[in-house]
Amino acid sequence: MNVTALATDYDETLAEEGLVSATTLSALRKLKESGRRLILVSGRQLPDLKRVFPNFDVFDRVVAENGAVLHDPATGHERLLAPAPSPAFVESLKERGVDPLLVGQSVIGTLVPNEMIVLDEIRRHGLELEIIFNKGAVMVLPSGINKATGLMAALDDLVMPIGGVVAIGDAENDHDLLRRAGFGVAVANALPSLKKTADRVTLAPAGDGVVEIIDDILRGNIAAEGTAPSIARG
Repeated sequence: MNVTALATDYDETLAEEGLVSATTLSALRKLKESGRRLILVSGRQLPDLKRVFPNFDVFDRVVAENGAVLHDPATGHERLLAPAPSPAFVESLKERGVDPLLVGQSVIGTLVPNEMIVLDEIRRHGLELEIIFNKGAVMVLPSGINKATGLMAALDDLVMPIGGVVAIGDAENDHDLLRRAGFGVAVANALPSLKKTADRVTLAPAGDGVVEIIDDILRGNIAAEGTAPSIARG
């Protein structure tokens, strides 16, 4: 496979407990120096990503809010890929006591088990919204918006095909991302269901797993047998 780009999730994939190690950052820089593109694809809001990962400008594009926001760190240009939340819907969630309640440019975030209240309010308002899980987190987005659609927008911006992209993640909201990419990878700490979706599972967890993949990309054997367990897509 001719790898032209790496698209990676942030939490518990690139980062552990919200932080990216110096070793992982160094590996990202080596991959970029090789001429490949780097795309960060996260459920977090953009200001939050900037806060926890000051070096995020190593990436050529950043997809935030689980596919709803596209950002170019080099120019600072930001584009909303989905509609903003309905103020009436947000207010109804506050009135129902949903806590925490994080409102982004498009995404609305909370935690399990608040999804039952959220679903009830979606129905009551007659909105075309989807609930997306990320382990214990709950994200509410316009229908059809996800990490895969955000990745496609980033690639369109970079004028790149999807076939050369290696995508790596760990949770429920990474399924479409891995399926859409040319090669899908789950880190060792990923949910069992995502490992079944992936073309490959790393031997190492989180950031060390990303380093493992980058090393193999640079050696030209990303899909080589024996480098890591190979699990067929399901």
